[in-house]
Amino acid sequence: MEEFKLSEKCKQANNLARKELYELYAGRMFGVCLRYVGDREAAQDLLHDSFLKIYASFDKFTWRGEGSLRAWMERVTVNTVLQHLRRNDVLTHTTGLEGIEESYGEAELPDVETIPQNVLMDFIRELPDGYRTVFNLYTFEEKPHKEIARMLGINEKSSASQLFRAKGALVKKIKEYLRTHT
Repeated sequence: MEEFKLSEKCKQANNLARKELYELYAGRMFGVCLRYVGDREAAQDLLHDSFLKIYASFDKFTWRGEGSLRAWMERVTVNTVLQHLRRNDVLTHTTGLEGIEESYGEAELPDVETIPQNVLMDFIRELPDGYRTVFNLYTFEEKPHKEIARMLGINEKSSASQLFRAKGALVKKIKEYLRTHT
């Protein structure tokens, strides 16, 4: 079923359409959840919470062309995950990462093209919660630090600092991986 028709049937609370929506998008939304929480069980719970919110919020969805349904569902999913992280106060507990260089240049970023995507995603999932959340919002959701700070209830400098440290940790992991796998 095309995206527009599927969204219209979901708005009417059609259970077959809801099932199809889940089957089409659950894998992608699970990936979003996993990217933020890093734990498969928690990601699965958040996936289900997200779909419940998606089903309950279809009256707020506005069709804006092909891809708008998926984009809206991703926003709902990210917001569900962020709500979970705030509720569990994981964003204010940033763990220090030992051995991260205090400065590194963007030019030093190793060639990540040779690393399998699942390995890179594992590296992201291994980041402490606060760093991982800021990294995801900045990198994948393309949010500026001002908006990240507002979403997470932190200041802009904290957002920038957590992103910097997350990148530093990832550079270190990537360099170690390349050293042992090339």
